[in-house]
Amino acid sequence: MALEMRKVCERCNKPLVDDGDAYICTYECTFCSECNNEMDSNCPNCGGELVKRPRRIKK
Repeated sequence: MALEMRKVCERCNKPLVDDGDAYICTYECTFCSECNNEMDSNCPNCGGELVKRPRRIKK
């Protein structure tokens, strides 16, 4: 099962690219680095920890 690579930040709607910085929780809620910093790495949806999303390199 592949990780869903969401294309926008769920908080500010900033576009996210597969090989760029993004942060996710265990439910794959996805946020940009600026929002992650403002939220102190805590998911506002589930309260879980936000961690750096793995990058998907385009071939």
